[in-house]
Amino acid sequence: MSFISKEASCGPRTSGKTFLTVSLLASAIQALLYAPQAFSADDAAITQTMIVEGDTPANSQSEHNYAVKSTNAGTKMKLAPRDLPQSFSVVTEQRMKDQDLQNVGDVLTNTTGISAQVIDSERSSYFSRGFEISNYTYDDIPTSVSDVWNYGDAASDTAIYDRIEVVRGATGLMTGAGSPAASVNMVRKHADSKVASGNLSASYGSWNSQRYVADVSAPLNESGSVRARAIAGYQDQDGWLDRYHKTKKFLYGVMDADVTDNTRFSLGYDYQESNTGNPTWGGLPTWYSNGTRTHYDRSLNTAADWTRYSLNSRKVFADITHNFDNGWLVKVNGTHAEQTFNDKLLYVMGYPDEETGEGTSGFGSKDRGERHLDSVDAFASGPFELLGRQHQLVAGVSYSRQHNATYSADGPIDSDQMGPFNNGWTGNVIDPQWGDWYQNADDIVRQKSAYTAARLSLADPLSLILGARYTQWSTYGSSGDMSKNNVTPYGGLVYDIDDTWSAYASYTSIFQPQTKRDASGQYLSPITGKNYETGLKSDWFNGSLTATVALFRIEQDNVGQEVEGEFVNGSSEQAYRPAKGAVSKGAEFELNGAVTENLQMTFGATRYVATDKDGRYSSNMPQTTFKLFTRYQVPALSSLTLGGGLTWQNKTFQDVVGPDGETQRVYQGSFPLASLFARYQVSKQVAVQANVNNLFDRSYYSWLGDSAVYGEPRNVSVSVGYAF
Repeated sequence: MSFISKEASCGPRTSGKTFLTVSLLASAIQALLYAPQAFSADDAAITQTMIVEGDTPANSQSEHNYAVKSTNAGTKMKLAPRDLPQSFSVVTEQRMKDQDLQNVGDVLTNTTGISAQVIDSERSSYFSRGFEISNYTYDDIPTSVSDVWNYGDAASDTAIYDRIEVVRGATGLMTGAGSPAASVNMVRKHADSKVASGNLSASYGSWNSQRYVADVSAPLNESGSVRARAIAGYQDQDGWLDRYHKTKKFLYGVMDADVTDNTRFSLGYDYQESNTGNPTWGGLPTWYSNGTRTHYDRSLNTAADWTRYSLNSRKVFADITHNFDNGWLVKVNGTHAEQTFNDKLLYVMGYPDEETGEGTSGFGSKDRGERHLDSVDAFASGPFELLGRQHQLVAGVSYSRQHNATYSADGPIDSDQMGPFNNGWTGNVIDPQWGDWYQNADDIVRQKSAYTAARLSLADPLSLILGARYTQWSTYGSSGDMSKNNVTPYGGLVYDIDDTWSAYASYTSIFQPQTKRDASGQYLSPITGKNYETGLKSDWFNGSLTATVALFRIEQDNVGQEVEGEFVNGSSEQAYRPAKGAVSKGAEFELNGAVTENLQMTFGATRYVATDKDGRYSSNMPQTTFKLFTRYQVPALSSLTLGGGLTWQNKTFQDVVGPDGETQRVYQGSFPLASLFARYQVSKQVAVQANVNNLFDRSYYSWLGDSAVYGEPRNVSVSVGYAF
């Protein structure tokens, strides 16, 4: 069997002053926090880390670790994270459990270098390095996420995922058309247990939040070669907003079969549904009519009592993998997904009088949409020998067809029908006279791709990854027809300085067709550009602790930006314009994994500057962020685990038109958020956990522009889990 061998020592060994700062940080943490029994003498010996060229079960990573020892992210070749020439973060099942991260949006908000834009109670988008993330993949199958309509992608429940991987920067080699922000890969859980096992959990928290999850695995035959796993959950909650109520239910099932000793087949189904009563669309007015800033209670809900929001998602997926005796594997992965949304919403417009609350009007919108996706990916990967050295190669093809259709009906509401908008407002607004349904869009997007990459071992410490992806992208339908072909090259160089440290550099071009439209309804031209990155990576303790220091530069043209006050063909769909010469450059740092046997830690820091010809680009996104989360198992009381986290972001702003008709700049100041958690293992089967978020009840805005949306106040949850 083929493998890549790399020596890994249990203590950091540096080569020169370049690495002194990070090495001292890790060494100091180890010296301060090691329990005497943390690592045995055997661990101090140099070991060999073997990365097998073969497909392994999804949950084969360390059970309680925050780090992973290998990943297919970015290249589809199984590599150690320090061998991937790009910034890489992972949020494991253990981290999601400790921090009580219940959906993908929660995970991204707590991931190094990722910032959230939460513009109302139901919609959110995520940014990295100043650009919006549009690359979401499920087990490496790309899905085009709409940046206009909400199909619930970020609300997907984490109970069904083993881990979520994030590669920052452009990843066109594996995802085809996409942004240079980051690629998010959600790795589903599989049926890997050959004995009956499972976990039941129930939690209760602030705002009457109740959550119940069952995760059960069992063999389907005597040998355990055919196995099944089912995960089901139900959530019922109010919110810190008055009158808000939401229910969510999900069902996930997967069957895994060892067809032969070398062939594995998986078939699964994923269903998720949510229904929200009194959801918001947009936020609170930013100004009173006299030009002073508003200061409403955080609980004030702008929704009318007839508003609602429903999401439904159904996915069927299958894959088959065959491992050859020579180390090569062939994998075919396919999915069919159907997602729908249906809403009835109210947008509060205008500037209320500071004393009476009079003066606002409303815009009602009923919307419905559906998105159908069929996608298949097939590739082969394995080792080959050339000039007396062993190398790796991957080659594959992929095809996807996505049908997007959306419809709306409008219902304007006059100011005399709205009533006074103030802290006593109850949403008692007349249901407007609705207009006829009209079509926003009915389009089909196709993407055909062929890709290949090779990891060439140029010398014992030096490897070179070269690859390219050819993409045929086309769309046709009500928004117009467009077809683009593109070759996306990729190059990455990794130099092993010693057993601990590696230096890397990478380059890739950017190609991203857009679903954003201008005021006339035409799609914007594709985004083009270049992505450069260089940095240092390290790992300790056989990959259980990793560190990355990265420098990057991104150059883009035609990036869509909102045009204040303009909508597509007079509908409720926001209109955009292309921005010229957007450039983002900055640095990132992350330390992640087992600092000691008892302490797991993730610490990430990001600083970038993004500009275009008009000045600061994406000014509503923080350019400096820090994120820390820890988990510590108390040595003197092994049943007790304590932890917590702290995040901080710097000041942001937006330029918007105020009540006097002049452009004004509104600021969200820098702010920290703290969290705590504790878990007590009552018995081998039973555990109790408590989490506190926004510990000091910091009041802040998650969106501040022409409307204002408050962030989540302090909240508490307590859960009980039973494992068998």
